[in-house]
Amino acid sequence: MRADRLVAALLLMQARGRVTAAELAERLEVSVATARRDLEALSAAGIPVYPQPGRGGGWSLLGGARTDLTGLTAHEAQALFLLAGPSAPDAPELRSALRKLLRALPQTFRDEAEAAAGAVVVDPARWGEPDKERPELVRVLQRATVRRRRVRLVYEGRRDRERTERLVDPWGLVDKDDIWYLLAGTERGQRTFRVDRIAAAEVTEEEFERPDGFELSRAWAGVVEEMERRRSTVSATVLIPARLLPILRDHFGRHCESLGEAADGRVRARVAAPMALTIAEQLAGWGARVEVEEPDEVRAELARIGAELVERYGH
Repeated sequence: MRADRLVAALLLMQARGRVTAAELAERLEVSVATARRDLEALSAAGIPVYPQPGRGGGWSLLGGARTDLTGLTAHEAQALFLLAGPSAPDAPELRSALRKLLRALPQTFRDEAEAAAGAVVVDPARWGEPDKERPELVRVLQRATVRRRRVRLVYEGRRDRERTERLVDPWGLVDKDDIWYLLAGTERGQRTFRVDRIAAAEVTEEEFERPDGFELSRAWAGVVEEMERRRSTVSATVLIPARLLPILRDHFGRHCESLGEAADGRVRARVAAPMALTIAEQLAGWGARVEVEEPDEVRAELARIGAELVERYGH
C-alpha cells in the first residue's frame, strides 16, 4: 500500500538523516523506480523532502538527521494521516508507523493530525445495496470532524421522509462500500446517520470534545454488531451440495456459516435473515438442491410458496 510506504519513507529519513532510492527500495521491498517515485511524490506534495546529487548524496528531510518534521504544514500533516488512517485498523505496522510519526510532529499539529487519523474508517463489507457516488457532503463533515466543530444537520427520516434539524458532534465517518455513515454525539447519546439522507449540513464554530476513550473503529464495530443482530433474528439450517456453498454465501453474505460436511457428502450450513419469509424467498429458487432441516416456520413458508407456484403454473 502506497500510504504505508510513504509513512515508512519519512520515518526512515528521520532515523538516518539521508537515504538513497536503492536503500529505500531494499527496506520496503519494492523496485528502485518505485522508491524514487514515492520520494518524488512526497516532494511534489510539498513535504520537505529534497534530493542531494553526487557521491554520498540521497534524499533527506529539511532540518537534518534528527528533524522534528517542523517543515510540515498543518494541512500536509492532516492530509498524510487522512491518507493512511483508514487502513490502520487492519495494518498493525501502519498503526505503529502513524504513532511514531505523530510523536515526530510539532506539538501544534499533533491534535489535528491525530483527529485526522481517526476521522475515517473504511469497511469494505457490503450490506447488499448498490454502489453510489461519494457525496460531496463527506468532505464538509470530514473537516468538521478533524476541527472538532459541531454541525447542524437537516436529516431525512427513512420511513416518513420527514426532515428534522439536529445539532451533532461529528465523531467520525465510515465508508461502507461507498455508502457513508456519520457517527455523532447528540443530546440522546451516540447516533449513526446515513450521509445520503443528510439534506443539509452547516458547520458551526462551536467546539466539542470526543468522549474519553472513544475509538471510531470500535464504535463502528458496535454499530455493525447491532445492525447484524437485527438483520439475523431468524436462522435456518440447510443441506446443500458442497459445490453450491459459495453461491449460497454470495446470496446471504456474512449471514451464511458452514457447519461442516454431512453424512451424505453434502454441506450443512446456517443462514440467517430478519424473517422466515425472507429466508424462504432466498431459497425457493434453489428447488430440491437445498433441503431445510429446521426451523419449521421456514419449511412452512417454502411449502406455501411451492403451493402457490403449483396452483398458478401446474396446469
